[in-house]
Amino acid sequence: MNPQFIVDGALTGAMIGLGAIGVTLTYSILRFSNFSHGDLMAWGAYATLTVLGLIGALFGKVAPLKPLSFGWPLIVSLLIAMVLIGLMAIALDKVLFSRLRAKGQMIIVVMASFGASMALRNFLEFLFTSRPAYFSRAIQIAMPIGFGIRITPDQIALLILTVILVTAVHLMMTRTQSGRAMRAVSQNPALAKVVGIDVRSVVRITWMTGGALACVAGVMIGILVQIRPLMGFDMLLPMFAAAILGGIGSVPGAVLGGLIIGISEAAAVQLIGAEWRAAVSFVILMAVLLVRPIGLFGVKER
Repeated sequence: MNPQFIVDGALTGAMIGLGAIGVTLTYSILRFSNFSHGDLMAWGAYATLTVLGLIGALFGKVAPLKPLSFGWPLIVSLLIAMVLIGLMAIALDKVLFSRLRAKGQMIIVVMASFGASMALRNFLEFLFTSRPAYFSRAIQIAMPIGFGIRITPDQIALLILTVILVTAVHLMMTRTQSGRAMRAVSQNPALAKVVGIDVRSVVRITWMTGGALACVAGVMIGILVQIRPLMGFDMLLPMFAAAILGGIGSVPGAVLGGLIIGISEAAAVQLIGAEWRAAVSFVILMAVLLVRPIGLFGVKER
């Protein structure tokens, strides 16, 4: 087996892991599975592409930051889009999910997330069509790093970005007042409210964080593959599998779960064929639910 699958799987796993962080935070704090989360990834990619076009119209063509295939306009566009998608997630909760959560029937909220997913996806296709788009059509030469493994500068940069973002979110969850409030709400929302924690603020931070990370994951897919309205929907099952495998509420667990899913999918492509790739996430998800439902880093609720 060619060891190249490790790099390919790690890159896929990084995208899945960033998306899975939003899934695991939403489930642990808001107590529902948000099936529209994948579509935030697609909206993030298209929002970044739109801002990038506006910057290009203002400043003209900008040379890339060698040896990368992109320059500072894409970095600035990504930062702006992260804020926009975070605000979009907050608005979606305020308009739809919070009203349904107040009724206390979470199954209705889950079904509403299905509807929101379809609406977001179809509206995105209406705006941009289903034709694939790209941040750059530049072809990069993969560099050999030993053992038959090759990697491009873009791939290295995105892996480093993933490590930075995951570390930042983990530190926020463990070292800041907001993070401690989020963990308190995830354990007992009623008690957290009694002791003076602003639950509404925690909810907003949760949506902002999840939306921003979904945007980054979408841009990663756009840089390494292509941008399509269905790109987030295709990642939905792997993200849920990663969140459950890592343990609901665990940020490192979500990322580790994403890496396991990504590398397993890449290995399956080499061993049994690309047509079985989509089945890997489902098999792992079922195995975790049967053997260890709380996941690798999950904690049993008391």
